[in-house]
Amino acid sequence: MATFAVLGATSWGLTLTWLLSQNGHRVVVLTRTEDEAARVTAARGIARLPELELPATVAASAVTASDPRDFDGLVVVVPAQHVARSLPPGAGWRDVPVLSAAKGIEVATGRRMSEVLAASGWAAERIAALSGPNLAHEVLRGDPAAAVAASTDEARAAQWQTALSGPRFRVYSSTDIVGVELAGATKNIIAIAAGVAAGLGFGANTIAALVTRGLAEMTRLGVAWGADFATYLGLAGVGDLTATCFSPLSRNRRLGELLAAGLTPAEAVARIGEVVEGATTAPVVLGLADARGVDVPITQEVVAVLRGEIMVKDAIDDLLSRGLKRETNQRQ
Repeated sequence: MATFAVLGATSWGLTLTWLLSQNGHRVVVLTRTEDEAARVTAARGIARLPELELPATVAASAVTASDPRDFDGLVVVVPAQHVARSLPPGAGWRDVPVLSAAKGIEVATGRRMSEVLAASGWAAERIAALSGPNLAHEVLRGDPAAAVAASTDEARAAQWQTALSGPRFRVYSSTDIVGVELAGATKNIIAIAAGVAAGLGFGANTIAALVTRGLAEMTRLGVAWGADFATYLGLAGVGDLTATCFSPLSRNRRLGELLAAGLTPAEAVARIGEVVEGATTAPVVLGLADARGVDVPITQEVVAVLRGEIMVKDAIDDLLSRGLKRETNQRQ
């Protein structure tokens, strides 16, 4: 049995806490304050996850009151834009293996979460990332699910694979941390487009076309930044993309539906009441694509809608009126 710290009492953070505890590990949820820790302890969860009841083996503590010497690993599960300023202080934590489960890109710097961790003092061989088609409510119900843990160090990826894998949650390992992180961030943008299509009353044909062409532009971008083409055919790519685009549990899809209903981006995010990573990530991804000369038409239209430059119906028309192309299976 190992002891893990989970930074962030978010829906996914507490779900990963539950998974680790179900595998016999001791887990401490690191919160912003002692008051927040007390609330998690008293409720054994959070209101938006009615399926969750944390076992007595799970404790909660303010991040500043924790000692890195007590832990075999740290899981970071706070919104991407808050990761850098939420990390535990102290050099000792930088010797603890760390797993990022945040799916986003830092707006101010364009850095992936593993790059944020590296800039904060972790060595590359101690950093890993987790991604895949993992909706918290379904995982907590015990529905079979799978994910991928990636690190440039194979042994590090295997450590997290072993820690998180259980009877109903299967984890694969990868060394393509660039692809796993970029896929996890970019699929949220395509899900917003899928939500728009659903909100406009379009059917499976439309959403399937968006998913397929979305996967193509996700892959082009990833390969341009050094990712493995094959990663996009796996759990972090097509797996996570399809779950996020088709599930009504997806916050990013829900954002698209609300935009199609006439809400502004700010109104839609407020209605959802939780962080919608795709809304923040989309302009950053467009910048990354421009930097490498990568064509990302769906992302471009999503950004234009989020900025209020065009209406959602116009975005669909723009995509359909593009010049005809040849579909190819080439890797570039």
